[in-house]
Amino acid sequence: MGVGPLNASRYFLVGGAGFIGSHFTDRLLASDGVDRVTLFDNFSSGRDWHFDQHAADPRLSVVRADVHDLKELTAAMAGHQVVIHLASNPDIARAATEPAVDFDEGTLLTHHVVEAMRHTGTERILYASGSGVYGDLGEVEAHEDRGPLEAVSTYGASKLAGEAMIAAYAHMFGLSGRVFRFGNVVGPRQTHGVGFDFVRRLLDNPSTLPILGDGSQSKSYVHVSDVVSAVLLANEWEGRIFQPFNVATGDYVTVKEIADLAVECVGLDPASVVYRFTGGDRGWKGDVPIVRIATERIRSLGWVCKHTSREAMRAAMLSMVGDARLGLL
Repeated sequence: MGVGPLNASRYFLVGGAGFIGSHFTDRLLASDGVDRVTLFDNFSSGRDWHFDQHAADPRLSVVRADVHDLKELTAAMAGHQVVIHLASNPDIARAATEPAVDFDEGTLLTHHVVEAMRHTGTERILYASGSGVYGDLGEVEAHEDRGPLEAVSTYGASKLAGEAMIAAYAHMFGLSGRVFRFGNVVGPRQTHGVGFDFVRRLLDNPSTLPILGDGSQSKSYVHVSDVVSAVLLANEWEGRIFQPFNVATGDYVTVKEIADLAVECVGLDPASVVYRFTGGDRGWKGDVPIVRIATERIRSLGWVCKHTSREAMRAAMLSMVGDARLGLL
């Protein structure tokens, strides 16, 4: 089954006050073709300052509510065309001690989102999935249509369950879905992640940097502006009612290299900082130490990744240092 391009002007951002959502808000409100942008967020990690620059724009609405409340979610979603679903548990390692968190703050939320879409007749969902759906493939490059999809973390399992639910609702109830298996997304206003942790730790204690694992973990880090471009481009694509897309840089950096960049961005002398590795080949139970992601499908639509992993991470951490000096970190 196929579906044509959607000329949308009314967007509903679930988790829209957070890091990635704020960049979608910037891009959408910069377009004259967008009539309405609604942010639906419980502000557990969202921040008012992420969208303060748009406070006077009459096209922007902010609903402070929780996706667990299906009735309120459905009422707020009515009248929109496209849902950008970004809400999930942001702390992947947390599941090691709280295994239910990714079901409660991931799978269940996605079910509520597609149920609200069914009740309101909302046409399309753009879903922030992740490379965790592929599990631990080592150096094998992950392609969208090649299995097995064997998650090794409850976070990855939750994202995979969300994808499956969206596919089922697309076939059963007439909506369409694009799901995006991102590399590690970084950039201004970031609220978690390895670069964020390193900058915060170095600002607190510039002499010692704890590092989970042995520092050899190697992944793609994609700038949030490249992510926004990929998602909105795929929204214009004419194709199947359900389609996954990998979104990554095509290159990789190690955790040790990110630590070196963090020291540089904070403005420290590398010789003055001692790295304390916890050991082992991964940061926590469920972590995937090596991730390789094929991106031919999204690039075939004309997407160009403008930042390498190293450039994206450097820009993100410099922004974090600036935010810290303003008291925003």
